[in-house]
Amino acid sequence: MTASTTKQTFGRLYGVGVGPGDPELLTFKAARVIAAAAVVAYPGAEHGRSVARKIAAAHIRSDQTEIQLRYPLTTGTTDHPGGYEGAISDFYDECAEQLAEHLDGGRDVAVLCEGDPFLYGSYMYLHDRLSGRYVTEVIPGIASFSAAAAAAGTPLVRRDDVLTILPGTLSTDVLAARLASSDAAVVMKLGRTFPSVRAAVQRAELVERGIYVERASSEHERVAPLGEVDGKVPYMSLLLIPARNTDAHDPSAAGRGRVAVVGLGPGGPQWLTPEADAELAAAEVLIGYETYLARVPARRGQTRHATDNRVESERAAHALTLAAQGRRVAVVSSGDPGIFAMATAVLEVADGDERFADVELRVVPGLSAMQAAAARVGAPLGHDFCVISLSDQLKPWGVIERRLEAAAAADLVLALYNPASTARREGLKRTVELLREHRSPQTPVVVARAIGSNDEAVHVTSLADLDQDSVDMRTLLIIGSSMTRISGGVNPRVYTPRRYPA
Repeated sequence: MTASTTKQTFGRLYGVGVGPGDPELLTFKAARVIAAAAVVAYPGAEHGRSVARKIAAAHIRSDQTEIQLRYPLTTGTTDHPGGYEGAISDFYDECAEQLAEHLDGGRDVAVLCEGDPFLYGSYMYLHDRLSGRYVTEVIPGIASFSAAAAAAGTPLVRRDDVLTILPGTLSTDVLAARLASSDAAVVMKLGRTFPSVRAAVQRAELVERGIYVERASSEHERVAPLGEVDGKVPYMSLLLIPARNTDAHDPSAAGRGRVAVVGLGPGGPQWLTPEADAELAAAEVLIGYETYLARVPARRGQTRHATDNRVESERAAHALTLAAQGRRVAVVSSGDPGIFAMATAVLEVADGDERFADVELRVVPGLSAMQAAAARVGAPLGHDFCVISLSDQLKPWGVIERRLEAAAAADLVLALYNPASTARREGLKRTVELLREHRSPQTPVVVARAIGSNDEAVHVTSLADLDQDSVDMRTLLIIGSSMTRISGGVNPRVYTPRRYPA
């Protein structure tokens, strides 16, 4: 047979999930693949022991080739010029080539992996290096957190709860924010990260729900409330934060009455901060203008009170009254709650009323409409600016006009909220006339309507060409100063330089 007619037959690469520890939790398919492979490879620590091999031991034949992929380091230091990442990358490169020799020889290779191969599993790094060269098949395994939940006898999520899986290697701040905004969570990779993980859980006020599980499903399994665990813990441990069981009485929720006034940002969920999301998740009661409340996904067990937009004081009093009774209340507000929004309304109602003296009150900031509008076109607020509402519902027009006059004379960029409604058009007309007395007709004007919504429309014009008929209550105007510039052509960018001439 000539070389041109010889067909190379390669072996098949298997990534085999062997489960969390109990050999009886190995799947039938995993057992079959392990027993049939010519080569069985498995990770091992420096001391030579391999948990994955121990789990699968009953299915490994004496005539199979075994390859232990021994990590060069786990928690120690390295003198590798690329540090830990460099040392581990080289290790996987070498392991991949070692396995490739067997695959090139037509031998099937089964790589054992604790838990599931594609869930923080070591196999995936070999898969990345070899799957483009050989036929591969991944055999899923029971994940450690599934075994941990079973060991704890605790459901993790119910119905529409969302489960978040997090590595303990995240920073304390990031982990705390993710935990606080999750319905339920699993934190994996503890070991040396345990002190920072514990600190994050405390910051998120979730210690009472935390369940520590060590070596789930093995003969050394340990389950304990997080509050009872201290000191060093092994790498093969994790933390469960089950979702609240709102179908049962939760004694930990009693006596926590407070009001959080939460800024949703001007539009979609991409502008909701982790802190705001966490407050919404923790609330028992949500209160807000119906349009804004509709932007908050419904969560099981929460009560929602939607109201008209013109009853801010009544809405605030309702929230404070519920909090005084021990409820955790979130008052939702579009944009930032402290800018022409609900934070002031709540503070006004609470001020001096003894019924609410002991109510905890938090204001959770949000991205403001003016920030979002400015970002759409560049940086028109890059220098000193002034924010004014043109609504005369709660202040006389004379006050508005004096402030406009002062801001215009001071050559400040202006962000104008509530510029006009169907019935209130005269104020906008007078504002434009006043500004034209102080500013060039070519002064840049940003017209941002329904920012962040499906109806969003943002365009750049000038003070001379501003179409006042297109402005309504969903519009925010940014009027440039004498220094504000427009650059670009088809997609103009607006900015106000940081330096002002002497």
